[in-house]
Amino acid sequence: MTFPSDSSLQDLDLPPVADLHDAALAERLQAAIDNKTKPLGALGRLEALALRLGLILGSTAPTLQQPQVLVCAADHGLAQQGVSAYPADVTWQMVHNFLAGGAAVSVLARQHGLALTVVDCGVRQPFEPAPGLLSRRVGAGTADASQGPGMTPEQCAQAIANGREVVRGLPGNALLLGEMGIGNSSAAALLLSRLTGTDIDACTGPGTGLDAAGLARKRAVLRQVLARHADAQGPLAALCAFGGFEIATLVGAVLQAAEERRVIVVDGFIASAAVLVAQGLRPQVVQRCVAAHGSAEPGHARLLQALGLQPLLDLGLRLGEGSGAALAWPLLESACRILGEMASFESAGVSRQSE
Repeated sequence: MTFPSDSSLQDLDLPPVADLHDAALAERLQAAIDNKTKPLGALGRLEALALRLGLILGSTAPTLQQPQVLVCAADHGLAQQGVSAYPADVTWQMVHNFLAGGAAVSVLARQHGLALTVVDCGVRQPFEPAPGLLSRRVGAGTADASQGPGMTPEQCAQAIANGREVVRGLPGNALLLGEMGIGNSSAAALLLSRLTGTDIDACTGPGTGLDAAGLARKRAVLRQVLARHADAQGPLAALCAFGGFEIATLVGAVLQAAEERRVIVVDGFIASAAVLVAQGLRPQVVQRCVAAHGSAEPGHARLLQALGLQPLLDLGLRLGEGSGAALAWPLLESACRILGEMASFESAGVSRQSE
């Protein structure tokens, strides 16, 4: 089975994503930043963040409204090959933990006033209806990618459409990406390797905590999967071959958020892999993205480099869930407040630097 990207782009209802380049707005934003009561560049990368947020939201006084954390969850058939330190049941168990408020992202979302929505994109065991949970199941987990494609083109298209529909139903102008799925660091490594031409060993890390022997086994399995799907070369073909349902749903979410000109806060390795696929479909989506942190997963630095994004934080995180995006959120709020509330030299009556 193949999923040629050219014909699929015609079949899929993908949104247009315009180029945000606006030299006049960038000039006004930079002038406003430089005119704040500080030495030029004294706020370092916070100034670059303020400029980026202003360009995304199209304003010299951007405000972040009703931020939404979106955690997409699904199982992976490839987990049967021993590529994770945890059993597949943990996906289902962790979704319950999210809904009960006990996961790291749940705690951080409460702390920072972030709305949290969890989407069952294809967890092996279904859930009863619960507050904060959306059911957008494509199947009971992807197929084992070592035996065949992880999903069919129809399943991939449905997951992308689901992601778009979920975002359309969420308020606000900022989307924080999160995910959960035992085995999904393998899918992310496979996508990174195929879409950037990077050797799979450099893309693959311990995930949830494999030891040296487990990591060697994981790399061997993933090398076999790449060889099996050597013809899956485009972003959609690779997504079909490697999975997963939660990554494909995030691809749709990214595309929709980009069309709506929302700020997209990218969490770690798996969320970044979804952005990499979305970029392959609509290159301008990355203009709307802010990288929250640099994951301890070794492939993440290469992935961010491919996207041209520099992470705000480097805390050695490798949890996922959107936890890194939630931790970085106050920096985005601070950047907007600097633009909107910090005095200018004129308004404060402060003398400028001597010529």
